[in-house]
Amino acid sequence: MRIRRATSADADAVLHCLRTAFEPYESRYTPEGFADTVLTSRSVSRRLDDMTVLVATTSDDEVVGTIGLAHPNRAEGHLRGMAVLPSWHGRGVGEQLLTAAEAELRGLGCVRVTLDTTEPLERAMRFYEKHGFARSGRVADFYGMRLIEYVKEL
Repeated sequence: MRIRRATSADADAVLHCLRTAFEPYESRYTPEGFADTVLTSRSVSRRLDDMTVLVATTSDDEVVGTIGLAHPNRAEGHLRGMAVLPSWHGRGVGEQLLTAAEAELRGLGCVRVTLDTTEPLERAMRFYEKHGFARSGRVADFYGMRLIEYVKEL
């Protein structure tokens, strides 16, 4: 497994990863929330331009996981769009992506990181809590769904 920065050549693979990972939850999302989560060819290009996107790849360079990170200010980073192909769950891909993203943010001087998730993603919430994230208490609206903020001190 290798973690590397995504390039525009990875856009389709990132889209495939997001769609495949979130497809089991589609019925529990609003249509707008699901579309914003799995992205489109236009929005994935924007994400690749606006954020650092990391991908987890196999030895044949197949993308099996992804995560986006941004640093809206010097002290705080934000994670978005973490997804691992279901056939790769339980193999440490998510942990490697999260570790790499946190290291990148630390390198940028961030001392805190946030992420948001939705209620259908119970497994993801357990994963984040296991890796040191805690609910901040902030809940926002995400296209008619509750968006729960998590925070971790780096």
